[in-house]
Amino acid sequence: MSTFKASVIISTYNQPEWLQNVLWGYEVQTESNFEIIIADDGSTQATKEVIDTFLKSSSIAVKHIWQEDSGFQKTKILNKAILEATSEYLIFTDGDCIPRSDFVETHLKLKKKNYFLSGGYFKLPEKISKAITKQHIENQQCFNLEWLIKQGLEKNFKSNKLTSFGFKEWFLNMFTPTKATFDGMNTSGSKQAILDVNGFDERMQYGGEDREIGERLMNLGFKFKQVRYSTICVHLHHERPYENIEARILNQQIRKETKQLKAINTKYGILQD
Repeated sequence: MSTFKASVIISTYNQPEWLQNVLWGYEVQTESNFEIIIADDGSTQATKEVIDTFLKSSSIAVKHIWQEDSGFQKTKILNKAILEATSEYLIFTDGDCIPRSDFVETHLKLKKKNYFLSGGYFKLPEKISKAITKQHIENQQCFNLEWLIKQGLEKNFKSNKLTSFGFKEWFLNMFTPTKATFDGMNTSGSKQAILDVNGFDERMQYGGEDREIGERLMNLGFKFKQVRYSTICVHLHHERPYENIEARILNQQIRKETKQLKAINTKYGILQD
């Protein structure tokens, strides 16, 4: 029986500097009783060095799960990471999303039986992403709207994610037009439920692979609760070289079948024939 309240699964691929910032974000969490599983889809030695250096100074339990680089195989490494998680409650996020200091605590506070929590992210432009230092993460300035505006951020409606607490937070979560779904950069729920739907479909590459597992969870009877104004992380800028039209078409076909068949399971998940 795990003593951890949550297992945070962080997916990464060759972004050591961003992963460094993300790990510093977990170092200053208000809730400390969690483990980190890094789901690494074939990064080079530079990522391992960042993790090894972090481990020397941190008391957080971190497991680095790595596989050979053979193109975008995020679903495969996530399935391996799920099996390595020792907590019954999983928080999924990405290695380019710095969590606000209450991120883990808020996921745990809002968790609900038969629900998955659906968060979002606050996207930062490249210049600000590169300006963030360890100190800005420790003192939480990178979540401070005034500081971000001074760095050149343009204020818009999405800025409310950084400034919503209490009634405003509840109101915006309740009435946002954005549908609550399984968003791989900020979602959480039961490990057993993930095992019951056999994890991620490993045929899927970039584009909707997280939504598809969410659709199977919904077919199983789980609901998704909107928490995009509560569980806050800032998304560091990066290019997306792994976008692939053929993969996107295949992914759309798989999602269409999942919906039509009301599929709960996949033959291409954690357990395969």
